Amino acid sequence: MSRSTLSVRAQRLNAAFHLLADGCSLNEAAEAMAGQHRISRRQAYRYLQEAQQMSSPVAVVEPTIPITLKVPAAVAVTLRAYAQANDLTMGETLTRAVHALLAKAGGRG
Repeated sequence: MSRSTLSVRAQRLNAAFHLLADGCSLNEAAEAMAGQHRISRRQAYRYLQEAQQMSSPVAVVEPTIPITLKVPAAVAVTLRAYAQANDLTMGETLTRAVHALLAKAGGRG
């Protein structure tokens, strides 16, 4: 069986959090989680145990896909330096730059 993505994991944690916040017992919540998410009751209990420690729902991140880009060496060096100086990954830096570019262009692209 494959591991769930970070996005799926966050969605399941949030579902567990909301079931507990709505006053469901652990048994009822595990039953609901197992049925809704097609996971075992044991795995549902693991999500519920983690959700019990949460004070609020977690952010659901959008899945990412790998892409290959070719840029001039100087751009790559500058990008890497900027990312490190701002405690970001290169992917996060590029995502922010592309969002800013598209916003400035009025969403055209």
